[in-house]
Amino acid sequence: MQVVSACNNMWCMSMLPTTPQKSISSVLSRREVCISSSLCNHDAIPPQQPISISTRTVQDESQDSGNTIKKVIVSPTRRVLMSSLTLYSSYCSSRYLSALALGDTSVTIEEVTPPVFSTEPLFPAEDRIVQLFESNTYSVVNIFDVTLRPQLNVTGVVEIPEGNGSGVVWDEEGHIVTNYHVIGNALSRNPSSGQVVARINILASEGVIKNFEGILIGADRLKDLAVLKVDAPKEILKPINVGESSSLKVGQQCLAIGNPFGFDHTLTVGVISGLNRDIFSKTGVTIGGGIQTDAAINPGNSGGPLLNSKGSLIGINAAIFTQTGTSAGVGFAIPSSTVRRIVPQLIQFGKVVRAGLNVDIAPDLIANQLNVRNGALILTVPKNSLAAKLGLNPTTRGFAGNIVLGDIIIAVDNKPVKSKGELLKVLDEYNVGTKVMLLIQRGDEKLELPVVLEEQSS
Repeated sequence: MQVVSACNNMWCMSMLPTTPQKSISSVLSRREVCISSSLCNHDAIPPQQPISISTRTVQDESQDSGNTIKKVIVSPTRRVLMSSLTLYSSYCSSRYLSALALGDTSVTIEEVTPPVFSTEPLFPAEDRIVQLFESNTYSVVNIFDVTLRPQLNVTGVVEIPEGNGSGVVWDEEGHIVTNYHVIGNALSRNPSSGQVVARINILASEGVIKNFEGILIGADRLKDLAVLKVDAPKEILKPINVGESSSLKVGQQCLAIGNPFGFDHTLTVGVISGLNRDIFSKTGVTIGGGIQTDAAINPGNSGGPLLNSKGSLIGINAAIFTQTGTSAGVGFAIPSSTVRRIVPQLIQFGKVVRAGLNVDIAPDLIANQLNVRNGALILTVPKNSLAAKLGLNPTTRGFAGNIVLGDIIIAVDNKPVKSKGELLKVLDEYNVGTKVMLLIQRGDEKLELPVVLEEQSS
């Protein structure tokens, strides 16, 4: 038997065995056409050249010199072309076809290389932002919850678990301020004061990041704030300058520095978009007096500083409003006035000492069911308490089983109170031992009652 092949760089066709001693001229059928493995060779015929089958005569050495097998001309069909393209994309080592490097030999590299202009000085606005970042970036730290460690995935990207975030250096004693929810997973295990709950990366002046253990000092869930402490040399601790948030105006510029998605010391710039916003924190509480900004804040920015155009701390970034989990241009920060009041107490006492009345106030839902639309309704007054001695009346039941409403607090020092939340917000501005004037609704009459605030029991 004899097999005759007609090949070029793109095709290889084989003719089935033929009868010896006979000359055969034939056209190959579709099933007799096979695709050569040379399709995976990048030196194949360029696509602009037409595909053709060069004919040749094959001498059968076992026959007479006059008996030859004539040329075979094969015209590839559409199905064969489509099959070749499919097999080429499946078996070739490269995903893309090799491109022709044409070039232009009439020019030199020097001729096509543009001139390089010297760097011009920055505009004043740019230079000011650069200086603000450089002077404050060393005051921002990266915080990792000890129960949630970053992992390296198969693509080489570091995956930062939710719960890690940022913090600011508060003083040279090593106190670090951050959000409660940044270390919330560790705090959910009820660690004792002095226990390690986080790992803290601090950027040293020489640009080297140094790692320290973060010891729990105190935490306040109601304000979403926590204080940690590191045993670090004073020369690498750069306390942040704390500014005043009460004088902020909508439209003024602000800057946020943090570690979004693990990218340490990232700067974003925006403006103050709103004031006195209610922040719905990840701790499940609502924080009043929040600062709204359009500076990009993403997961990992929590606990980092919001700065004014002077480089002073005006807030601690705490939350974002988003439907995708990333920045939508609506971020919120806890105002520095709140931070300045809470952090010293956390450092000294490990908790926040809050002033209050130590009475049970009806939740808004119950108050609405009792037709109380304005004010904070007192449900119970503990016996022998200061409130009981002052004569505050609780809500009780009458002889017929009907509900007799207690006193309704409608103002504190002439500051209107419309609900339980507003009462707590107003009292949060006072310290233990402060004397305030309550305006209460008792039946059909309004009374003024002086009260000395005491420490609110938890």
